[in-house]
Amino acid sequence: MTLSSQSILATTGTSISTDAVERWADEFEQLNQRFAPYFKRVETKQHAQDYLQGLLSSVERKNGWQIAEQVGDANPYAIQHRFGRSVWDANLVRDELRRYVVEHLGHSAAVVVIDETGFLKKGTQSAGVQRQYSGTAGRIENCQIGVFLSYATPSGYTFLDRDLYLPKSWTDEPERCQQVGVPDTVQFATKPQLARQMLQRVLKAQVPHAWVSGDEVYGSDRRLRLWLEEQGEAYVLAEHAEDQGLQPGTQFWARETAPFFSACDPEHPVPAIPYVARVARPKVQAVAIALAHAQDLL
Repeated sequence: MTLSSQSILATTGTSISTDAVERWADEFEQLNQRFAPYFKRVETKQHAQDYLQGLLSSVERKNGWQIAEQVGDANPYAIQHRFGRSVWDANLVRDELRRYVVEHLGHSAAVVVIDETGFLKKGTQSAGVQRQYSGTAGRIENCQIGVFLSYATPSGYTFLDRDLYLPKSWTDEPERCQQVGVPDTVQFATKPQLARQMLQRVLKAQVPHAWVSGDEVYGSDRRLRLWLEEQGEAYVLAEHAEDQGLQPGTQFWARETAPFFSACDPEHPVPAIPYVARVARPKVQAVAIALAHAQDLL
């Protein structure tokens, strides 16, 4: 199945030119051709294309059943087979996607953002699932946690990389990991360590960017901050107030932000002083101030 003009019109629900619709359909086909070499079997290539079309559709919930219905399948088994049992290398696809993103959105003033999200689960069989804090739910829940790198540029924003957080309750039980297909080589890594691994891939691929940002989960990890400094990476990371010996309501100076913003936009330099952030709840929100100013510059 290819992305037709009719399906694009149904997805957007807006009045657009026929030329624009045909151009989108052509670009979608070029994208599929670009990723086709990473899927050995014809059926797998088709299922990958169907899945991508489902993600781009107007379907509200992007689960297997609804995506299958959107692409004309009676059930989601074919698409599920593509993820669970067919042979393909997700990391090679990730690397190709990163190259695609840089080609279309790459910018020297881009920001690489570290963040995590939780996926609520009811059972105990999903890899990495346990009762743990989920920012998505705002409380401790039975869930998986994924760590993500996003890429924000003046032209748009998207994902760059991802990794699944495996708690020690999983990595300490190799048999449990084997049952769900976790490779034997995977060892326990904290969320900041996962973020560092993804940032290493970004640096190795020479993805253009000005600085790195993240919340207090990553800013409170001194080893991550030191590593970023060793790489010459500009960063704005939030930290827990208690890490600085501060009380709620205390003013805090965002580390070295002014030179970073001036470098991003030489025509609109900012004063060579840090920006003030306030402790809201028990943490420093320096990153919010920095991001707000970056938005003005971009």
